[in-house]
Order: sequence, then structure tokens, then C-alpha cells
Amino acid sequence: MILAKVVATVVATEKHAHYVGHKLLMVQPLDAYGELKGKPIIAVDGVQAGIGDRVLVVDEGGSARNVVGDEKALTIRTAICGIVDSVDIEDRA
Repeated sequence: MILAKVVATVVATEKHAHYVGHKLLMVQPLDAYGELKGKPIIAVDGVQAGIGDRVLVVDEGGSARNVVGDEKALTIRTAICGIVDSVDIEDRA
């Protein structure tokens, strides 16, 4: 799983049938301290997340398809599976 922040909504007027009815969001991966990490990715929203939310993202096809409830949607690889309320970690050393 990836900790990320939703940074944008992605609108596609034409898309593969597996994506019809699903909201697409761009998420920016974060490290444990909330700092930006890596490149943004696009994910199918499985939990009604919105811009600014910290979320949990799965980036593996089987898990992503399970989140959206369609095991036949082989084109779906990445999905948002949770909205994060807080991250509790020890102080930085």
C-alpha cells in the first residue's frame, strides 16, 4: 500500500468500459512524515475521496479490482482503498 494525497480530479470523456462509472483521481505519494515522495499516479476512487484527502492506495491489479468490486476489470491496476484520518509515528531521530 501507498500513503498519498489526492491532488487532482482526472476527467476523461472517453475511457475504457471498465472505468465507466468510476471517479479517477491523481494522487501524490507521501513518506511517513507527509513529505512528497516519487511521481504522482492516477487511481480509481473506491472510497469517495476528494482533493486534499490523505489516502491509502493499492497498486496491484487483483487488490484494485477487489476495491472497485469488479474482478473482470483487468485494466484497473491502481485504486484508492481508504481515507487516512491520522498517521502516528515516533519523533524523527
